Amino acid sequence: MSAASVHDDGGGAKVAEAEKIDVARWRARNRARLHAPVPVTVLEGGSARELGERICQAAAPMRPPETPVLLKPNLGGFDWFKDPKKSGGDDGLRGRITDPEFVRGVIRCLRGRGHTRITVAEGWGATHADWERLIDVSGYKKMTDEEHVPLVAMDDDGVFDVEGSQPGKAIGLTGMENTHVPTLMVPKILAEHLDHGLFLSLPKIKAHRFAVFSMGIKCMQGTVMLSDKAPVFRQKWRMHRELNPWLEAKKRGTETREAYVSALETFAERITDVLEIEAPDAVLAEGAPAMAGDGFQTLVPSPKSFAIGGENPILVDRVGAQLLGFWDRADLARELGGHRTSPLLEVAAKKFDVDLASPAVKGDGAALFSAARKAPFSAMAGFTLAEDADEAKPEAPEGKPEAHAVQGTPVIDGKLDDAIWKQAPEVSFDTDYSGASTGVVTRVRFAWSNEALYAAYRLESMEPNTDTSRPIEVEREGLYQENCVELFLAPDPKNPRRYAEIELGPHGHYFDILTWTEGEKKQTRKWDTKWSGNLRMATSRDPVIKSAIIEVAIAAPEIVAALSAGARLPLGIFRMEGKEKPRRYLAFSPARTKTPNFHVPEAFGTLVIDP
Repeated sequence: MSAASVHDDGGGAKVAEAEKIDVARWRARNRARLHAPVPVTVLEGGSARELGERICQAAAPMRPPETPVLLKPNLGGFDWFKDPKKSGGDDGLRGRITDPEFVRGVIRCLRGRGHTRITVAEGWGATHADWERLIDVSGYKKMTDEEHVPLVAMDDDGVFDVEGSQPGKAIGLTGMENTHVPTLMVPKILAEHLDHGLFLSLPKIKAHRFAVFSMGIKCMQGTVMLSDKAPVFRQKWRMHRELNPWLEAKKRGTETREAYVSALETFAERITDVLEIEAPDAVLAEGAPAMAGDGFQTLVPSPKSFAIGGENPILVDRVGAQLLGFWDRADLARELGGHRTSPLLEVAAKKFDVDLASPAVKGDGAALFSAARKAPFSAMAGFTLAEDADEAKPEAPEGKPEAHAVQGTPVIDGKLDDAIWKQAPEVSFDTDYSGASTGVVTRVRFAWSNEALYAAYRLESMEPNTDTSRPIEVEREGLYQENCVELFLAPDPKNPRRYAEIELGPHGHYFDILTWTEGEKKQTRKWDTKWSGNLRMATSRDPVIKSAIIEVAIAAPEIVAALSAGARLPLGIFRMEGKEKPRRYLAFSPARTKTPNFHVPEAFGTLVIDP
């Protein structure tokens, strides 16, 4: 045992029989431990199971083999179950919860140390029937059955609180009067492990639309029981109850950002008080891959898979914040009242006097920590932050946005992994035709050669709306009625009213025409459907994170002829997403019309052909 993880062997039988527990002993132990500047381990690469086993070996405290072990993964906390047949293969769980194979790896590591009393437990606030469905759909029941370890809910749900060893029985606490959670209770199985066992938290490393990110500190929400009303496990929402009036105000259009930030800061105070009492002995966090976005509908995987482990949850979260891309961000501070990372991390660090400036990092993934990054984020408050965006970007001339095409020839394979795409500047947008932010992000890169103009799209938050029974080899009139992107490009900048209109679907469907308008006061739009963009395209999709990649080469002669270094071509980038209600009409350079209308050349941005 390290000095940073002092273990108390006393009181086991008393805890199991207690109606109330005095938390003074736990509080004193945890305050000392949470202040300790212990190193954090980062491991890179391998499967989720391999990462789980390796991070356990590297970062889980050593205990005698007879010590009982409680593993708490991120198993709840998502929007709800989804039908993969209706959601493009997305079950609503994968990418949001701790991978069961990561937990399997931790179990096997502990078994290798001689531990035989291992339990997997989570509390999540739904019915017992939903718990049964959850563990089945998520794969946790299959995994724990195969590993022969119990899987229980830390819930007083009429089953786990009364049957067997009653792991979900709620035990009262004394000494909570002067905290932000005076009605906090603790599940019996957690109390037992806090008192005479080993408690390991196994969170998923991911963005969270309210807390900014979810790791060791936010994962404590799954342990919360509040005695305000029965059943106590259903009262978790009271931890962030100030959100309810804010959400009601949002429906009326009267919400304020100040009220939102205040609700987040209050939640941070409460969850920090929970951490003080129930801090795990170590956090082993799974990022295979980690997920930026919002943690629910928008899932953006990290470039590399990694795991983070350590005995101080605050420092694990500090390292995880940087690896995930949510550390020291000026753009976040502008939106959240000065908070440059999650307020949960800032509040916890302040309470326990933890220095966040330069944590000690070790392990074969330590180099990832030195490569700071910014990740995309979509907040419940209605704002989005783009990848690698920090300080405000200057507007292009006349307030219209620009995209840049670099010189080079990518392979059109739908993978978006060519070196030329990494060199090409990315533009992203989530605005609709009116200029309103939607949280549905589209990312685009451009390249050019003497043979073609190349475009690569990454679509996030994609919902099923494509007739895949239609052939992709045949031009698809009416594609705009389904999910698709549109590229409008005028080969002659002196005549922006004459432009190519190219529609591309995430499954490979296409439609291309030449469009122009005639007249001044009374304009008439005309088009040539026989025109061809001479397209080559390839696509790929990831139903789990609801994303798609579209790559296209456009070799129409008049477009190729317009590709010369320094040229500035009128450009419109658009996207139609989702079903009719609600349906998104997204625009890179919004025309701000009353109803959706992309055919407004005066509002186009610019494609700059770089040397």
